[in-house]
Amino acid sequence: MGGFNVPNYRMNILICGGTGCKASGSSEVVETFEKEIEKAGLQNEIQVITTGCFGFCEKGPIVKITPDNVFYIEINKDKATKIVNEHIIKGRVVEEFLYKEPISEEILHEQTEMPFYKKQLRIALRNCGFIDLENIYEYIAADGYQALGKVLTEMTPEQVIDEIKRSGLRGRGGGGFPTGVKWEMTRKSNSDQKYVICNADEGDPGAFMDRSILEGDPHSVLEAMAICGYCIGADKGYIYIRAEYPLAIQRLRIAIKQAYELGLLGKNILGTNFNFDIDLKYGAGAFICGEETALINSIEGGRGEPTVKPPFPAQKGLWKKPTNINNVETFANICPIILKGADWFKSIGTEKSKGTKVFALAGKVNNVGLVEVPMGLTLREIIYDLGGGIKEGKKFKAVQTGGPSGGCIPVQHLDTPIDYDTLTQIGSMMGSGGMIVMDEDDCMVNIAKFYLEFTCDESCGRCTPCRVGNTRMLEILNEITEGKGTMEHLEELKELGQIIKDTSLCGLGQTSPNPVLSTMNFFWDEYVAHVKDKTCPAGVCTALLKYYILPEKCVGCTACAKVCPTNAISGEVRKTHVIDREKCIKCGACMATCRFNAITRR
Repeated sequence: MGGFNVPNYRMNILICGGTGCKASGSSEVVETFEKEIEKAGLQNEIQVITTGCFGFCEKGPIVKITPDNVFYIEINKDKATKIVNEHIIKGRVVEEFLYKEPISEEILHEQTEMPFYKKQLRIALRNCGFIDLENIYEYIAADGYQALGKVLTEMTPEQVIDEIKRSGLRGRGGGGFPTGVKWEMTRKSNSDQKYVICNADEGDPGAFMDRSILEGDPHSVLEAMAICGYCIGADKGYIYIRAEYPLAIQRLRIAIKQAYELGLLGKNILGTNFNFDIDLKYGAGAFICGEETALINSIEGGRGEPTVKPPFPAQKGLWKKPTNINNVETFANICPIILKGADWFKSIGTEKSKGTKVFALAGKVNNVGLVEVPMGLTLREIIYDLGGGIKEGKKFKAVQTGGPSGGCIPVQHLDTPIDYDTLTQIGSMMGSGGMIVMDEDDCMVNIAKFYLEFTCDESCGRCTPCRVGNTRMLEILNEITEGKGTMEHLEELKELGQIIKDTSLCGLGQTSPNPVLSTMNFFWDEYVAHVKDKTCPAGVCTALLKYYILPEKCVGCTACAKVCPTNAISGEVRKTHVIDREKCIKCGACMATCRFNAITRR
């Protein structure tokens, strides 16, 4: 590996190059820093580096200055210019661009002081926000490809598999199957050809864990795939990635090219007789292709439909050959386990769920972004300590975990330690790590309907329980939210949900009723209110809403009557107005116009 030369600079300006920060203008921030640094004649002393995602997407674009360890948030071109003039040239930290803790109002200089990062432990995301994402030498300087070198020169495949098994690592893609056991099954399958597949078909609404790893640290996945290939006896790997991730694809292409150039992929890797090639395969965005047998069908050029298991892919997978499939986050954990040991990894987490988990924290929470925390942290710690609590001081109602097939967890389970088993026990699941927070303004019947609409859209339609059963469940939910529901409908929903779970072909169908069943379990009163009282307590389901004018607040200004498109509001000047419900189309224009909060809906 000739040419390994990482220059030393007096100072580094690390700028997030993840999709979220780029959408907020981080590319312009990079250009401004480079221009201002050159203008000041400091280009040989100060290095501007585009990194992977820092995770704090709510406050992007993020800029971190090292070795000062100063963390700036929400930076734009003008702020970048000021940082160069004040911090870089004069050595004065620009405090107005630092993070201010919302409760204490304390200004925090360093990333580690911020509540969002305090309880995080970054293993899968270890290099995101730390190294130049397009420079393989920076990855190597951060212990990159040491794990591959170690297994090829010091360990047998059986020893590596045993280390992964002892670590307790479970698949991060949803099922939670032990990774080492999966590798062992594939190794034991006899064949002249085997394959490694990285499942990067991340499709859960609001989830972007895998995308961030691939954008910010692609070599960690390539290295782990090669290690897997060595263990199971494969010389060929595929990364199945959805085409909607153009930035991740671009950076993977660069990383693969660099790895081949340095002999870290291809023939006789690191001077050994081990060969391993990696190609990219693009998915068209079908959610079902995240299921491993549907993914295999898609790579082979067939329709993305699941098949009956067994045989499992470890026995008969791609092109009918033994195939090991792990997702991006699972592979991102492999190299640290090899370098630091199974004992280190299994010292983190809970008894049955070892290590950390990356969550995409989204919804009605103050700090939206990516967090990686040890297994066993409670939902309350993630939502309130890391997430900063609920937006606008509103009341927490539920958190949905596990993507569209997960469940909605209410306030009484906020102190539940998070791991694979506890989430299943309370009617949800780990899934790939989506975590969507809801507040008092969310209608849980409508939320269940939203996720079921997603499932119906994404069902491949192959098995009847999923294709017909979910469609019928959605029809019932539509009737309920339109004021046509009955108590018999609620019983039908329960029965159908259980049948679909028990009889569907693949994981999508088997888990698709979870949002409905969990909301019926924890928010039964809301369903009854929709059916019996024909009201939506959260005021979301339009067909059930009624607008009211509060006599004690109405001053008779006539503003509401003037904006009503159907002339449904009447009343004399300076006297209380009234709404004709026959004419009202529930557009909300009156409520938006009233300056006296005299109009409400319920």
